Amino acid sequence: MTRRVIAVVEARMGSTRLPGKALAEIAGRPMVAHVMERAAAVPGIDAVVLATTIDASDDALVAWARAAGWPTLRGSVDDVLDRVYGALAAHPADAVVRVTGDCPLLDPAVSGRVVAALLARAGEVVDYASNVHPPTYPDGLDTEICSAAALERAWAEARRASDREHVTAYLWRHPERFRLVNVAHREDLSAHRWTVDTPADLDFVREVYTALGDARIFGMAEVLDLLRARPALAALNAGQRRNEGYERSRRRDAASPPAAGRASA
Repeated sequence: MTRRVIAVVEARMGSTRLPGKALAEIAGRPMVAHVMERAAAVPGIDAVVLATTIDASDDALVAWARAAGWPTLRGSVDDVLDRVYGALAAHPADAVVRVTGDCPLLDPAVSGRVVAALLARAGEVVDYASNVHPPTYPDGLDTEICSAAALERAWAEARRASDREHVTAYLWRHPERFRLVNVAHREDLSAHRWTVDTPADLDFVREVYTALGDARIFGMAEVLDLLRARPALAALNAGQRRNEGYERSRRRDAASPPAAGRASA
């Protein structure tokens, strides 16, 4: 039976470390344009929705998306789980792929392997699949997919602020409740940093696009070939930790009690 899959791209203009990054120019176009197009090219995805916030700072982002013809949903600034669930409610599907808007080097072929890991398990129910537990792909190729039922359960039950902010954390924190699958690369490439959280990250990605062009969607193998030929590129944004945002959220969890009214921690 064919199942409908949507990708939800989370993006906003209010990044603390790099404000306005969603519309930062890369190869003559906004970063979010590259992310949306790469998400749409992932095998198995039927539609892509931009999920941003109701904050006035995101008016420009919504205006860009509407002009470009992308469906858009606006929701909570901090409760990103609620925002993604709202996108699912507005665009019903059997499964949801989560993509963050700061991944302009997302490789559709890599993401497609993660989608297939959830959809193509013969006779086996999978609630959540990713390539980040543990990570073996470059930071910036992160892809997560969960069933609509699993997302709805997380939305109803998650109480920690970090679970609400990071959308899927409630699922992968509870392997006793959900069936989880990880897609691993044969070589550990997780030390590569291809996401955009800082000005140095943006410089790196711009250099990659300058070298490889924007006439087509190039993939992980081509970026790796470029870095082998020009190893100094990787030094542009070296020395940053992976998942710093989630670590900050967990520290905030420790400083404040869970939100009231949710069924489970």
